[in-house]
Parts: sequence; C-alpha cells; structure tokens
Amino acid sequence: MGVRKVSKFQQHVCVSVILYADDILLIAPSVTALQQLLYVCEAELGLLDMTINVGKSACMRIGVRHNVKCMNISTADGREILWCDKIRYLGIYVKSAGVFRCSYDNAKKSFYRAFNAIFGKVGRLASEDVIIQLLRTKCLPVLYYGLEKCPVTKAQTKSLDYALHSCFRKIFSTRDQVVVYQCMAFFDLSSVSEAVKCKQHRFFQRYLMSTNSLRVLFCNEATAVI
Repeated sequence: MGVRKVSKFQQHVCVSVILYADDILLIAPSVTALQQLLYVCEAELGLLDMTINVGKSACMRIGVRHNVKCMNISTADGREILWCDKIRYLGIYVKSAGVFRCSYDNAKKSFYRAFNAIFGKVGRLASEDVIIQLLRTKCLPVLYYGLEKCPVTKAQTKSLDYALHSCFRKIFSTRDQVVVYQCMAFFDLSSVSEAVKCKQHRFFQRYLMSTNSLRVLFCNEATAVI
C-alpha cells in the first residue's frame, strides 16, 4: 500500500472533460453536476457551430448507487440522453458497477469472428504454423486490445483464456487441455494472464517516460512511500 503526497495545485485541478477527436467523455461526481457539465459543454460546442448527437450519446453510473434509477440527462433543447448499463469509449466497454469495471464480451465475439473467418478459408489448406501466425497477428490484437490499461479480474482472464484455448482445440482437433498447453508452449504462445502482465509492464514503462500533460499533472510532483 502506498501513500501519495500531492501538491496543493494538484488537489484543485478538475479533470472532468476528456476529448479524443470527436469523442467526448464527461465525468462528474453526481447527476446534478453531470447535467450542469453537459450544459457547459453544449454551450461551448454551440460557439463552434456543433451539436451533441443524442443518438450516439449515453449516460452511465459507477459507484455504490450505480443501480439506483434517476432522471435522464437532457440537452438545452430538451432532448434526453438515456442511462445504460454499458458504454463504449475508444473501443473499450465500461460497465455500470460499484467500482470501475470493463467488459470484454465484445472483444471475445470479435476475436471468434476473426478466427472463424480465417480458419474457414485456410483451415483445411494451410499448415498449423501458418494458422498460428495468422492467429497471432490478426486475432490476438483484437482479444488483447486495451487490456494493459484496464482492470481485468481473474474470472475475466479465465474467460479470455478459454477463448484462446478454443482456437487451439479447433486447430489441432483435440479436447485434451494438456495437448492445448503443449501446443501453445511449442508455438511460444503465452496464456492471457502472462500476456497481460507483459503488456502492462511495457505500458507502464512507456507511461513513466511519457511527457503527456495528464501524466505530468498527476505524477510529476507526487512521491510514493512504500
């Protein structure tokens, strides 16, 4: 457990609006604050001759009251933005829960779709080496997307591992899990948990070397005491 010492400047910095291209993420401590923040954002967009696309927008709650019903957030002209149980931001699906939690169901579906498309075309013609290489380069990036930055529970790791193992069972026509492990070792393909650890290590190395303003804001003057 670490104790972080933060400067006075950092204690008064609000990071409630995160933008990437035309995707805007608004973060607020309450429903009332979110409504006020939406009005401010909408007014600023109006100055740029832009509007909020309500059909592609959604609200979600995270925290102890995440499952409590409340009024919908609305724009200045009365259009409502509905509440939902899951939102997608930059390819990552975040679930409404008591704590910040991601969903990887869509990643697994896309992974299965990519593998089945490849295996359906070359599965009976290409060698195992070729199929594994295609799996490694075309399918695994879909399954691993964003895992180094998002929380992954043990249950989710097990579910992602099952998806990967299913592909090996199909490639080598086996139901024996020992055979699956041996084949993965032979082709130097690690489990999802090991892959995530490696990806997280590389991510934090890049993070520490980054000059991104948000990273500097929260870490430049902070000291950790173990």
